[in-house]
Amino acid sequence: MTRGIRIDHVGVTVPDIDAATAFFVAAFDAVVLYDMRCRTEAPNSSPEAHRYLGIPPTMAQGAMRMLALPEGPGLELFEYLGPDQHGAAHPSDLGWQHLAIYADDLDEALARVEAAGGTRNSDPRDLRGLEAGDGNRFVYTRTPWGSTLELVSYPSPQPYLLSAPRAKWAPWPIAADALPMPL
Repeated sequence: MTRGIRIDHVGVTVPDIDAATAFFVAAFDAVVLYDMRCRTEAPNSSPEAHRYLGIPPTMAQGAMRMLALPEGPGLELFEYLGPDQHGAAHPSDLGWQHLAIYADDLDEALARVEAAGGTRNSDPRDLRGLEAGDGNRFVYTRTPWGSTLELVSYPSPQPYLLSAPRAKWAPWPIAADALPMPL
């Protein structure tokens, strides 16, 4: 079994790194760990940056900041400069399409997202099928810059735990703590 593999951070391109930082701090109690590139530094538009980042030659790497949520992987914010930046992806677009954040209290997390400038797509819905359980819910929202952000909570053990080789992640230490094995 492969060990030592886990998500370290998720990279998020934002139109304004300070506004995005304020959103994640207000909505999720994120903290700034460090800045890799500050706005005071000249944008990086070198051919090397275009090559290793895979960005168009008309774009430049601007500010970069690493945040941490109270639990889970880091959030690395990127601010790019130039004329060829596209709007936020929709869930139907190809590629990484949303960030899901687990919250013990989904309603409180949703209220904080909205207070910080995010918008809900709909009211929270029950998780169904192999993710169902008492109080297990989710809601899709949009950040102030338009990226899709899912809030999810599953205080009840999910049925998939009865047959899956392991938990994807859960507020329980191990799957065996969540559900008894079938007889």
